[in-house]
Amino acid sequence: MNTQNFSVAVIGGGPAGLMAAETIAAAGLAVTIFERMPSLGRKFLMAGRGGLNITHAEPAERFLSRYGEAAGWMAPYIEEFSPETLRAWCDGLGQSTYVGSSGRVFPTAMKASPLLRAWLKRLEGQGVKFVTRAHWTGWDEQGQLRFADGSVFAADATVLALGGASWPRLGADGGWAALLPDVAITPLRPANCGFVSTWSPHFAARFAGQPLKRISLSCAGQTVLGELMITAQGVEGGAVYALSALARELIARDGVAELHIDLRPDMSAEALAVRLAGGGRESLSNILRKRAGLSPVAIGLVQEAKHTGSALPLATLIKALPLRLTATAGLARAISTAGGIALGETDKHLMLHRHPGVFVAGEMLDWEAPTGGYLLQACLATGRAAGQGVVAWFGGRG
Repeated sequence: MNTQNFSVAVIGGGPAGLMAAETIAAAGLAVTIFERMPSLGRKFLMAGRGGLNITHAEPAERFLSRYGEAAGWMAPYIEEFSPETLRAWCDGLGQSTYVGSSGRVFPTAMKASPLLRAWLKRLEGQGVKFVTRAHWTGWDEQGQLRFADGSVFAADATVLALGGASWPRLGADGGWAALLPDVAITPLRPANCGFVSTWSPHFAARFAGQPLKRISLSCAGQTVLGELMITAQGVEGGAVYALSALARELIARDGVAELHIDLRPDMSAEALAVRLAGGGRESLSNILRKRAGLSPVAIGLVQEAKHTGSALPLATLIKALPLRLTATAGLARAISTAGGIALGETDKHLMLHRHPGVFVAGEMLDWEAPTGGYLLQACLATGRAAGQGVVAWFGGRG
């Protein structure tokens, strides 16, 4: 294949776009990445602020199950670019990884910035060009890519990797949906998100911003261990994110989702009832602190439930405290996005049927996954698949 006459545009400088560009450039094709922000990989860097959880080391079958309804079509891409392959790729960039106690995989340096710097250096070495502050606005009458500053770019193939709609200040706002009016798009919704719950003014003022640790959280028959954070308007945090898809769908169906918090998952209800018996003249706060071993924020939650009319026995309340959620906290604050371009709109190479030569990757596609390394893994795997699709498409054209 003579690659000299082909030019490829990648729209979006996040993980999916960068991986697509690397894959295409490795085949000898000329690649230009267009990014609307002043620099590349901004959400990637944000994801690494607390330690870049790049993938997960659990068995493949369990790993794939994390993608829910998308697991079937996502499987070939992740099998082709597996967590083991991803770790080897990191090693190739001089960034070794390790498996944490939870099975999550992190770069040894923990931060995203060294990995991103090494990655961009590799892309530059491959001849990839970067154009920042380039806001894509669709195609002109000649089929050229059009940008907000009036410039155009003639691409022989294009990879769209514009992300979902969470954290819009980092570059992904979902505005691309309006540029594809002939493509079926499942509405974009918050994933791994917080929720709204009605607190009393006293509780919100005292406990907003405080974590509730070592609890379990249940929703619709599913239970996760972890922690959550009280916010002024509701809750967020790891345990909440793990159940966010379930809670979001319950709210969409019923207008409300009722979860339950076990404030002492390490103790049975019977053992807790024995501890709580014979409180005498002690205050409720002292009983909960001394006998149940609850933290101040957990005590506040129990008191909140009592003040709103709960008649449950104290031990039952501690083991299954109701948490009523009435809305998501909003797409802009979500970690990731559910919804996107429907599966039937692309071929196996992730090329849009209605736009030959246009491929899509990452969160633009209709899938979601919990935190824990699954988000980055799928973005990188689909970015690579789209890049391979571009190479195969040019090969088919001779």
